[in-house]
Amino acid sequence: MTGTPIRNGIRALRFQNGEMTQQALADACAVTRQTIIALEAGRYAPSLELAFRIARTFGVGVEQVFQWDQP
Repeated sequence: MTGTPIRNGIRALRFQNGEMTQQALADACAVTRQTIIALEAGRYAPSLELAFRIARTFGVGVEQVFQWDQP
């Protein structure tokens, strides 16, 4: 299995929020653009703190951004 069992809707949320760029989201969450790219691609699971930062940036709950595919 590649990636992580945590799926996300970051890309969709960026576009629903004025076509926010990856860099703008990265800046809002104090991470690099490469981190956002890896998250969107499912290659990286965020820390709990970063998950909350991303959710708060979009004004939604964490579970509206991230979903866990239980084994």
